[in-house]
Amino acid sequence: MVVYDLICSRGHRFEGWFSNLEDLEDQLGRKLIACPVCGDENPSRLPSTFGLVKSGRPNLPEPVPPQAAGELTVEAAREFFKRWQDFSEQLEREYDDVGPRFTEEALKMHYGVADRRNIRGLSTATQEEMLRKEGVDFLKFPLLARKTPPSSDN
Repeated sequence: MVVYDLICSRGHRFEGWFSNLEDLEDQLGRKLIACPVCGDENPSRLPSTFGLVKSGRPNLPEPVPPQAAGELTVEAAREFFKRWQDFSEQLEREYDDVGPRFTEEALKMHYGVADRRNIRGLSTATQEEMLRKEGVDFLKFPLLARKTPPSSDN
């Protein structure tokens, strides 16, 4: 399954899970996808979030244990977002931000043209599909926005 970020004509953002890009395009063409907020049947695909490449998988934040009857307490939500923020900060510290050159840099490392290193950056769905076909292991993960700029003493 592939997750695509979508936006309706009224600006509501949401995501959809599809078998592949062709499945998404088919469903969009047949007006089978509607905005969950307003029901608009004309959404479009947004550029994808960034990806990560590392020799091994990064340590993802531990999931928050499910609450009784599916209820999420305020404390559990705070703990989840705290872990997400900590992980986002770890990625900022330990991964080189290559921005829109992510696919190019990942392929260089994959084929031994460049030394392997931890990178993060931006990619489109088409680029991600190409990376998958080439056998490049990567992970999409949205970083939480910072309230304050990073300190210069890292």
